[in-house]
Amino acid sequence: MGLSAAPGCRAGERGPRWRRPWKLLALGLLSASSVLAAAPGAGAMSREEKRRLGNQVLEMFDHAYSNYMEHAYPADELMPLTCRGRVRGQEPSRGDVDDALGKFSLTLIDTLDTLVVLNKTKEFEEAVKKVIKDVNLDNDIVVSVFETNIRVLGGLLGGHSVAIMLKEKGEYMQWYNGELLHMAKELGYKLLPAFNTTSGLPYPRVNLKFGVRHPEARTGTETDTCTACAGTLILEFAALSRFTGTSIFEEYARKALDFIWEKRQRSSNLVGVTINIHTGDWVRKDSGVGAGIDSYYEYLLKAYVLLGDDSFLERFNTHYDAIMRYISQPPLLLDVHIHKPMLNARTWMDSLLAFFPGLQVLKGDIRPAIETHEMLYQVIKKHNFLPEAFTTDFRVHWAQHPLRPEFAESTYFLYKATGDPYYLEVGKTLIENLNKYARVPCGFAAMKDVRTGSHEDRMDSFFLAEMFKYLYLLFADKEDMIFDIEDYIFTTEAHLLPLWLSTTNQTISKKNTSTEYTELDDSNFDWTCPNTQILFPNDPMFAQSIREPLKNVVDKSCPRGISRAEESLGSGPKPPLRARDFMASNPEHLEILKKMGVSLIHLKDGRVQLVQHAVQAASSLDAEDGLRFMQEMIELSSQQQKEQQLPPRAVQIVSHPFFGRVVLTAGPAQFGMDLSKHKAGTRGFVATIKPYNGCSEITNPEAVKEKIALMQRGQCMFAEKARNIQKAGAIGGIVIDDNEGSSSDTAPLFQMAGDGKNTDDITIPMLFLFNKEGNIILDAIREYEAVEVLLSDKAKDRDLEMENMDQKSSESDAHKPNSEEAPSDSQDAGAVGEEPEGGGESSAVGDPDPLSAASTASASVSMAEEDPHTSGPAEASAPEPACTPGDSQPQEQNTQTEATSKAHWDSKVQPMESILADWNEDIEAFEMMEKDEL
Repeated sequence: MGLSAAPGCRAGERGPRWRRPWKLLALGLLSASSVLAAAPGAGAMSREEKRRLGNQVLEMFDHAYSNYMEHAYPADELMPLTCRGRVRGQEPSRGDVDDALGKFSLTLIDTLDTLVVLNKTKEFEEAVKKVIKDVNLDNDIVVSVFETNIRVLGGLLGGHSVAIMLKEKGEYMQWYNGELLHMAKELGYKLLPAFNTTSGLPYPRVNLKFGVRHPEARTGTETDTCTACAGTLILEFAALSRFTGTSIFEEYARKALDFIWEKRQRSSNLVGVTINIHTGDWVRKDSGVGAGIDSYYEYLLKAYVLLGDDSFLERFNTHYDAIMRYISQPPLLLDVHIHKPMLNARTWMDSLLAFFPGLQVLKGDIRPAIETHEMLYQVIKKHNFLPEAFTTDFRVHWAQHPLRPEFAESTYFLYKATGDPYYLEVGKTLIENLNKYARVPCGFAAMKDVRTGSHEDRMDSFFLAEMFKYLYLLFADKEDMIFDIEDYIFTTEAHLLPLWLSTTNQTISKKNTSTEYTELDDSNFDWTCPNTQILFPNDPMFAQSIREPLKNVVDKSCPRGISRAEESLGSGPKPPLRARDFMASNPEHLEILKKMGVSLIHLKDGRVQLVQHAVQAASSLDAEDGLRFMQEMIELSSQQQKEQQLPPRAVQIVSHPFFGRVVLTAGPAQFGMDLSKHKAGTRGFVATIKPYNGCSEITNPEAVKEKIALMQRGQCMFAEKARNIQKAGAIGGIVIDDNEGSSSDTAPLFQMAGDGKNTDDITIPMLFLFNKEGNIILDAIREYEAVEVLLSDKAKDRDLEMENMDQKSSESDAHKPNSEEAPSDSQDAGAVGEEPEGGGESSAVGDPDPLSAASTASASVSMAEEDPHTSGPAEASAPEPACTPGDSQPQEQNTQTEATSKAHWDSKVQPMESILADWNEDIEAFEMMEKDEL
């Protein structure tokens, strides 16, 4: 049957009229098979084939579950390569991954309701008895609050939900008297001490026996938690309150959600990955839908479904609007900076975002769900599994695959929404890959490297809790189930909570306490209760038409066709439009974009934004050309963004014999004096510090005081260097790259980030010079000893007055900065932090993913009006020369000594005209980038 968009589906109403439509939506929209006829050539799967695959899923589950019970129970997890249980403390530590293990038979608890979904009621009854008899929740062990909540508390509640359902049916569990619920309540109380913070956000870990901050607890000193860790509690905690009538659990979970909502970035309506649990400050300011945030969004929508509180839906829709505006770049989902959401924070995606198409189905936004799911499927077909992370050009970034179920989850939801047999074939591929590549004699082993097929000795509990549940439901018909799955909502761990909880023990007022909602496009609310007849208007080819252009998106050997524009002219095949050749003012190029499904939007700041919708392309080949064009555009746009996140600064040598004619392009810092707000800049003589790396107390402060300190990159953070030279009395600092031969000629603009701490104490300006530019100053010092420079946001005019002033100042021993010290004006744009060993560019500690790249599907490209090209400075129109003829030579009144010195300098290094010519391109690029500043 098709999903009805009946009135009354908003959760503010009660009774059957409200509950039934949401039961359909909660589980991913009823199958639309009656609405969608089998597409021609789609090969609708026969009932016999579906049943065979369903039985194969059952056999695979038996293989995994029986080996756990035989070789691992009562341990938390099975080690399938060595056929033994993983007991925390007895195996080498795996770091945070082990925080899920609490010596409470994790896999058995996590699997309870899966047994019932798979019709294994006898095994379920035996398993419940084992849990009641054997599991101890009072262990002296530190566990993750997040993992314990979704896996153990969720598992106990899911087991209780299906236990009372079976008892009501009258055949099984007649002896059951709420024992699992009692255990869940005990565990809930053991998690509550984690919420003992001023913000209401829980500590990330808790000791099951001693809580937090107790001397024996060995936890409670943490300051940060991930957004998902604090925002993925409401379903389990609210269900526990509704089941028991004890409101405190729901109250604590709501308070945590309220705090995160209040701390969202108000201009973008995005949240960061990591937050300080005491202050609410964002520690990691990148935002996406993958690891660290994923289930926060999921629980906002599902909390509305389960609890009927409008505020959760309004919050979700507000966030969803921001996600689709900034993060969703179909078919990609790329992290952005919360304060500058037009800048991508990374050029790779993690596998946890594979849940998002399923959530979009729940939301009713089917088109982007199909697009992203298809892209992920193409990655799987290339690597057999979804790597833990992969780049925007679909190369492996992190090669592991711990048998995650998120892609299977989205496949199930999309099949229920569309009825398209294509998704059954996708599920079949998943089954075949698991059996072919992950199956081992004692279960299923995680992939250590999807490229080599090597295994890891782990089989996480979520593999049994989720993977087999979704795969079985994908192939099961309604008559194959012993209960109505639509009466339940899935938690993020796929545990089942009954929808009737919405009207039970309503101890929490549902008054909307949220504030400052952003005015949104009404469509974000219209699709809350979707109707498959509207989503697929008499067009069984709808989903296929969305997928088709993405079929070869991952394959590097995509089939090439003749350029449609040239074919129509009969001039033979020509290569498609390349991003580097694109001109926004060229009507022919705009027409080609239109055929490729690419739209061009002019932004208010002078840039243009390119967005591709594959379904709007003239043909599938045009759509492929469009995807390739966008992928090329991301590389060009990424390079621009790397160079323009913050404008470059200038180091101008103003002492004789230079007199301001030599201007070195310098990278800015995200801390210290903001030179853009102090136009006079900071001027002073330079001095080399000891130790040269600046990573400890300066031993020659008398030489540095009131000077601009020179130091080498490496061995500590940039901010640490700045603090050390500031303490020694320096008025500014220049960090010189230690990579031999590096130059601003070939490298993108380098930006110095802080150290993840407050840098307001740094008040002096700091600039970065590549090795080639830094050596210009070092060579000048060796030749002239006293070298004076000006640190500024841009080069100052070099005229006679400046030269005369330089001559006078060079004779003076008093050198002061020309500007007042100013507090730092740190920005959230990408930056590169210092490496411990000083080699190469690296991510800052304070900003993990500093350099951004545009998406293959949506790219904002800076374009000066006089130059429509998107490529680098070589194609940019040249501004007026930075040096005028009038100041190209020293004045005649220079002394003979100065003339001799100049000649000696020229003979040792190179003629001054050569130096100026060498840097002329940098000056031009500097001025051009200043025009195009983001």
